[in-house]
Formats: sequence, structure tokens, C-alpha cells
Amino acid sequence: QVQLIESGGGSVQAGDSLRLSCTASGRTDSTYSMGWFRQAPGQEREFVAAIDWSGDTSYYGDSVKGRFTIARDNGKNIMYLQMNILKPEDTAVYYCALKWGLRVAVSTGLYGYWGQGTRVTVSS
Repeated sequence: QVQLIESGGGSVQAGDSLRLSCTASGRTDSTYSMGWFRQAPGQEREFVAAIDWSGDTSYYGDSVKGRFTIARDNGKNIMYLQMNILKPEDTAVYYCALKWGLRVAVSTGLYGYWGQGTRVTVSS
């Protein structure tokens, strides 16, 4: 089993930055890829970013490209999401997710483990 805990959410103004963290614990001795997703009230969960095991390959959702950066530290089992130039439409609960294997994935259905989420609120 794997446990994921997100942190770093909060309330900010448009144009500000936040860095989210996701710490993995438990059975993390195999290779795994990770991703960030978000869900706004009344909307479906949306892909934000994903990163492969090595950290060399990453994908981003169109709405965050150029503003968000995903990274990971395998030595600490932590994944990060640096969010810059935040907009009110970025307001959502952000979830981290983990899937076994080397390859990046953008579909929620491919991830087997999820965190509880951290809330990000961006006001104009």
C-alpha cells in the first residue's frame, strides 16, 4: 500500500505563486510515475501535470502550460507542483496520484493511489 499526502495549498491573489508538495510513504520501493489533478466545484477531475520515474519526461494540461512546473525528488519520495501566475480559474482541490511503472499517464483511471487533496483558492 502507498499513502500520499499533499500540502502547500492556500488562499492567494491572482498573479501569486504557490508550491504544492506530495509525500509518498509505504510501499515505495518500486518505480512509479506521479501526477497532479484538480477538481473545481461541480466539475470533473482535470489533469494538471504528470512526471515519469526519472523526472526526465513531464506532461502538462493546456491550461497550465508555461505557468506550472512539476518535479520530484525520489530520494525523499516527494513530488512538487510549482504554480506561478495563478488565476482565479485555478481554484480547485488539487490531488496527487501515483501509478506503478515508468511511463507518464494523463488519465485518472490509470492511477491506483490518490491523496486526500489540498485546496487552492485564487481570488481576483
